[in-house]
Amino acid sequence: MSDRSVRLANDADRSVLERLWLLFRHDLSEFGGLLPKPDGTFRSERLQAAFDDTDWAPYLLMSGEHPVGLALVRGLVGHTRVLNGFFVVRGARRSGIGMRAVQEVVAKHPGPWEVAFQDANVAAVHFWRRVAAEIAGDAWTEDRRPVPGRPDLPPDVWISFDVRA
Repeated sequence: MSDRSVRLANDADRSVLERLWLLFRHDLSEFGGLLPKPDGTFRSERLQAAFDDTDWAPYLLMSGEHPVGLALVRGLVGHTRVLNGFFVVRGARRSGIGMRAVQEVVAKHPGPWEVAFQDANVAAVHFWRRVAAEIAGDAWTEDRRPVPGRPDLPPDVWISFDVRA
C-alpha cells in the first residue's frame, strides 16, 4: 500500500473513527466475549474520550484516500502514555502500515509507553512484541495484569517501553 499516512484526527473525522471503532470492537469481541448493545454498537467511551479529553489523542491511519485504522492514546498529561486502542483493517494488515503507524504515534509523544493485549490474540502477541523490539531493542518489559472489572477473563499482557525524544 502506497501513500500511507498517520494523522491526528479532528471532529470532521469522528464518524470515520466511529465506524473503524465498530470494526475494532468486533474483532476484539472474539477474545473477551463482549456483545454489541441492543442498537448493534459497542461501548465507545474510550473513543469519545479520545476526542473530548485533553489527556487523550485520536489518530487516523490512511492508505491514500482510504481509512485503514485508528490509534487512541491516553496519558498525554501523565507520566506514562498508553496506546489504549489500535486497529488496522484486515485488508491492510501485514502491509507494514501498523508498524509504521505505531512508530509515528509514539514518536509524537516521547516518554514511557504501555500497550495491552490478550494472550489469546496470537497475532497481537507477535505484533506487539515485534513493535517493542523494533522501538526499544531489548529495553522493554512484559507483565500480566488483571482486567479491571472482569475477573472472569485471563489477565491482559502489558508491554512497556520508553521512547526518546
